[in-house]
Amino acid sequence: MRRYTSALTGHGARGLALTYLSLVVLIPIAAVVSHALGNGLGSFWSALTQPEALSAIRLTLWCAAGGSLLNMVAGTATAWVLVRDRFPGQSILNALIDLPFALPTVVAGVTFYTLYGPHSPFHVNVTGTWIGITIAITFVTLPFSVRAVQPLLETRTFTAEAAAATLGASSVRVFRTITLPALMPAILTGIGLAFARALGEYGSVVFISNNLPYRSEIASSYVYSLATSGQVDAASAVSLGLLVMALVVLMGINITAQRIGRGE
Repeated sequence: MRRYTSALTGHGARGLALTYLSLVVLIPIAAVVSHALGNGLGSFWSALTQPEALSAIRLTLWCAAGGSLLNMVAGTATAWVLVRDRFPGQSILNALIDLPFALPTVVAGVTFYTLYGPHSPFHVNVTGTWIGITIAITFVTLPFSVRAVQPLLETRTFTAEAAAATLGASSVRVFRTITLPALMPAILTGIGLAFARALGEYGSVVFISNNLPYRSEIASSYVYSLATSGQVDAASAVSLGLLVMALVVLMGINITAQRIGRGE
C-alpha cells in the first residue's frame, strides 16, 4: 500500500510539474517560435538582421556583458563580506540584496531617471547613454551574482587557505590559487544568470535609455515598439533571437562551470 501510494504521489507530482511547465514556459515559447518562423526562415532572418534590430541587440549585449562583469566583482565581494564578516546592520544588508527581485523594475527605472537624469540632484545626467543602461542592468542583476556565490562560501571550511597561510603564502596568493578556483563555478553561474536576465530587461532601462534608435535603444524596447506597431512576427523573431542567445550563454557557462568543478 505504501509503495502504491508513493508511486501514485510520484506520478502526480511529475504530472503537475509537466503541466505547470507547459503552461508557463513551453506553450509561450512555442507561440513565439510559431510567430517568428511562421513566414519562413528568410522572413525570420530578415527581421533579425534589420539595421535597427542589430544596433539594439549589439547595445544590449555590450551593456549586459558590462553589467554582468561588474556584478562578478561586486557580487563576489558582497557575498564574501556577508559570509566572512560580522557587523551591525548585516541582516539588513542581506535582505537588501534581494530588493531588485521584489521591487517592480519600472520603479527602479523611475528612481534611476530621477537620480541620474536631466534633473539629477548630483548633476550627473547619463540618460540616453550606455553608462545609464549598464547602471540599471547592474542593479537588477546583482542578486544573481551574490546568491550564486554566497551558499558556496557558507559551506567552505577554509582549511586549505589556513594551511597555505601557515606555510607562508600571502593572502593574495591564497585567494588567487585556492579560494578563487573553488568559487569559479558559482561565479560563472552568477554571470550566466545575470547576463541572461539582462538581455530581456525593460522596466529599469526604459526611462534612462530614452530609446533612441541606433543610439540608446535596447532590444526589449525595440521588440515593444515592433509589437505595438502591429509587427508581431518581427517582434517574435527578435525575441526568439534573444532567447537563443540566452540559452547558448547559459548552456556554455554551465558546461564550463561543471568542467572547472571536476578539475578538467
